[in-house]
Amino acid sequence: MKKLLVIIIPVFCLTYGCKVKKPLNETKPVMEQQSVMVSPLKYTDQTTWLLGYFKREQLYRSPHCEWYLTGYDNYNPDTLVVNKLTALGTGNIAIKIVMGTWCPDSRREVPRFLHVLDLWKFPADRVTFIGVDDAKLSPVGEYENLGIQRVPTFIFYKNNIETGRIIENPATSLEQDIVNILTRNEKQQIE
Repeated sequence: MKKLLVIIIPVFCLTYGCKVKKPLNETKPVMEQQSVMVSPLKYTDQTTWLLGYFKREQLYRSPHCEWYLTGYDNYNPDTLVVNKLTALGTGNIAIKIVMGTWCPDSRREVPRFLHVLDLWKFPADRVTFIGVDDAKLSPVGEYENLGIQRVPTFIFYKNNIETGRIIENPATSLEQDIVNILTRNEKQQIE
């Protein structure tokens, strides 16, 4: 009798315990399935901000990789203008990027700008990243001397002397604004 029960109980469990009355995709209406999804990240949440000096690699990590990689991949710089940058070279040029990861303009323009720098083959060790809060303050010494009012701000230095800025949005395109800054003798602000 015990042997018979040992056989009947597992067969009963397998037969009746695994039956699904409805197909799995019909267990919840589509609207309910969508509401289970994670809500979009709020970049105004201070816990997501990059503040002070940071490395470009931090943009490759969540939550920033979502906007960074999309913005980088979707930007198609003008090849002719990038060729002009290449012809200008990168000697004695340094760049500071002041941005807020909470800022939609920064999340749009910084990936595009870095795409241009990569095509230009600009040396990564001559790009400094500074993250600011929504009051445009940063825990970086001498930061107040930069005079940042809007972000992103891309500051260009030639021989350690500021030669120009792109503030918030390019006047023409990022790549053309860079060419314009680097080919003018006087300090130029592009707004």
